[in-house]
Amino acid sequence: MYISPVRLLLFVLLGILMSCSVEQNSFTSNIFHNTTAHFNGYYYAREKTKEVEKIIFKSLDDDPNQILRLFPKLDTILAKTYSKDTEEIIKMASISIQRHPNSKWVDDNYVLVGKARLYASDFQNAIQTFKYVNTKSPDANTRHAALVQLLRTFTEQNDYDRAEETFRFLEKEKLNKVNRKDLYLEKAYYYQVRNDYDNMVRNLARADSLLQHNDQKGRIYFLIGQIYQKLGFNAEAFNYYHKCVAAHPDYEIDFYARLNMAQVARLDDKKDIKRLRDQFGKMLTDTKNIEFVDKIHYELGEFERKQGNLKQAISNYTAAAHAGTNKRIQGSAYLRIGQLEFDSLKKYSLAKLYYDSAIAALPKDFENYDAIKQRQEILGEFAKYTEAITWNDSLLALSEFDSLTLRGHLDSLMASRKSVETIKKKKKRSNNSSGDNQNSSFFNTQSTATSDWYFGNPSAIALGESEFKRIWSDIPLEDNWRRSNKTSVINDMVTPVAQADGPKAAPTTTEIKTTEAPDEVGKLISQIPRTAEQKAAALVKIEEGYFMLGDLYYFQLDEKENASESYTKLLQRFPGSDYEPEVLYKLYLISRDKDLAKAEQYATLLKTNYPQSTFTRILINPDYLRETSVAAEKQKLIYKEAYTYYQANNLRPAQEKIKLAMQEGNTAFTPQLELLRILITGKTEDVTRYQYELSEYIKKYPDGNLKPYAEQLLASSKTLVEKLERAKGIQFNNSMEGAHNFVIVYNTNDKITNPVSTALEKYNTSQWKDLKLNTSNIIFNEEKTITVVIELPNRETALSYFDKFLAQIATTKPFSNYKFYSFVITKDNFQLFYRTKALDEYLTFFDQNYQKQNQ
Repeated sequence: MYISPVRLLLFVLLGILMSCSVEQNSFTSNIFHNTTAHFNGYYYAREKTKEVEKIIFKSLDDDPNQILRLFPKLDTILAKTYSKDTEEIIKMASISIQRHPNSKWVDDNYVLVGKARLYASDFQNAIQTFKYVNTKSPDANTRHAALVQLLRTFTEQNDYDRAEETFRFLEKEKLNKVNRKDLYLEKAYYYQVRNDYDNMVRNLARADSLLQHNDQKGRIYFLIGQIYQKLGFNAEAFNYYHKCVAAHPDYEIDFYARLNMAQVARLDDKKDIKRLRDQFGKMLTDTKNIEFVDKIHYELGEFERKQGNLKQAISNYTAAAHAGTNKRIQGSAYLRIGQLEFDSLKKYSLAKLYYDSAIAALPKDFENYDAIKQRQEILGEFAKYTEAITWNDSLLALSEFDSLTLRGHLDSLMASRKSVETIKKKKKRSNNSSGDNQNSSFFNTQSTATSDWYFGNPSAIALGESEFKRIWSDIPLEDNWRRSNKTSVINDMVTPVAQADGPKAAPTTTEIKTTEAPDEVGKLISQIPRTAEQKAAALVKIEEGYFMLGDLYYFQLDEKENASESYTKLLQRFPGSDYEPEVLYKLYLISRDKDLAKAEQYATLLKTNYPQSTFTRILINPDYLRETSVAAEKQKLIYKEAYTYYQANNLRPAQEKIKLAMQEGNTAFTPQLELLRILITGKTEDVTRYQYELSEYIKKYPDGNLKPYAEQLLASSKTLVEKLERAKGIQFNNSMEGAHNFVIVYNTNDKITNPVSTALEKYNTSQWKDLKLNTSNIIFNEEKTITVVIELPNRETALSYFDKFLAQIATTKPFSNYKFYSFVITKDNFQLFYRTKALDEYLTFFDQNYQKQNQ
């Protein structure tokens, strides 16, 4: 039988297609499914995954001044920007799996699905996918790749235990180069998240030989150099910075690598130092580095600081702070100057100004920001007390002169100072005009830097900038920046132009303003203490200043010699000071390690002059505080029992418990016990005794934490007595039979009359419909308005209405947002209440005749 070639070809194609069905496992079927799965679904899903990874990597906000982040942090906000891409990856890979289930690319597609879910921050499903691959895949490399991604997922979830368990398992497996490289990088990222830089750099160094060009080798080398530099291994840091430059990274990374190489380079002799200075000079004059001038100056400052050239270092830090707009560099420069002024030059007031500027510029995620902030606050206190001593000492010295002589001296001094300033200004103008053509270098910041010229004086700049920001904060550079309505300013400027051709009116006398120089001398003289009270107040500030300075030196700055000097000045200038027992004890502690004889002198003075002081007791018995602390804990346990009895109105057992607690001795908890005893007195004895004991308690503990509460109790008791006295003149009818009204009193200024009426009408309709109640609003007095519900048939119904109102309505708006009074009242008593305006008196009557009987 003859078969044409066309038919034969059709039969062959049909046979091939039949052999390529999903169920077939033939040679041709496998070729077809493997090829189609790879070059269709898997290929497109993989390419889309690469696109997503590029987007994620671009989200890195690298700051080469800080240790770079190895991988970006994944989050749902970032994931939304590429959600369509991750959905497309899952779709393509899933289609490939469904249509070619027997191909060898199924597990690789599952890995892509897992990565898409990881990048979408769908961590739970990503975990399930990677675990599935690890369980089902016959290919070891694919299983390992899935586990590497599982490690990343656990790290992103902060599930560090399972992350470590995963990489510990992988370390025992035989991995191919790609998976081994990825494992080292993922482990490095894990340790970075845990702030374990030692283990991080170890893993990055292991990955070094496995890195490819598309792994951004230059960036990773820079990161390794940063970590070695942080850990103090400068030689290793230098090598990796050099490898970074050789890898041709992005320009910014290349620039910072070269800059950091200067930081860690060995300086064996003066030639090396000169060579580095020359290198910095070339970097400053290179126009490609114009945006990095601030950083170059900062690093030059670091270099000079390490050489011990503090003046040059401060000059370069100042230039760095003003050469660019990078807040982190600006804040770091101010911080460095503040640290030098603080630690090396001991100029604390000036250091405080630079710390203020540093805190204003630095971001809150800056390394050790909290410690920097703490030191800034300490310096603020330090400057405060230093200036208080200096200022008040000066004022007291001036107070010895009579007003006329003092005025003459000060006027002469001010005139002399103004004369000197005028000469300096003329000299400065002359220097500026003659030097304009001599100092043309943009980067030569030291050429005109003199202490007389404001912008050449780092201290003056820091002070001016700090003061400006304190008053005006950060404001945009624009015209009329102080005005909120700039349009009106522009109109005001335009209007005179339109009238330029018209006649000009002569200025009126109100338009002519004369400006007079402020009377600085008069202002100073007004602050001089003249009376004994004013001088005593100035001395108190000086005394406190010495004490607080001593504490700052001792506890915050750990400078015991300076602390001893401040404490000693305090004792010399203010013998018998209230601070003396504590100061003697601190001087004893300071001297104990260096001069035992001197320490014994302080101890003897303390024991002789202040035998009952807490500090004397601590000196004699070092366990005094611990022992009194144990006693106080016992008192607290007994106090709880006493207070429970007090709440239950079992007053006699409460009194017995307090007596038992007081037998433990005088501790820091004793005032609490005494106040509870007084509260019991208020319930068991007359009000006169109660008020007397409260007054004595306030005198006994003038600085106690419970003093304000005791004062509040005393004031409330006196107010209640006054109200009771007033109430004797207004007699409300004790008969509570018959119809009642429900009344709410509130402030008229709150403007809640309509909301209150509406709320009460809804309440009446929903729960008291059968009573057919009416609501009325009445002006009570100049401050109060009342809303009245009329009328409730009897006392029982009125109290039921009142109780339900408190439980259900009073906690809702508008009542929950405002202060108000509510009560029920008979119709007869309402007439007397409204006529006499006796709100306080009726509230007392209501408490005694309705509330207590209702309990």
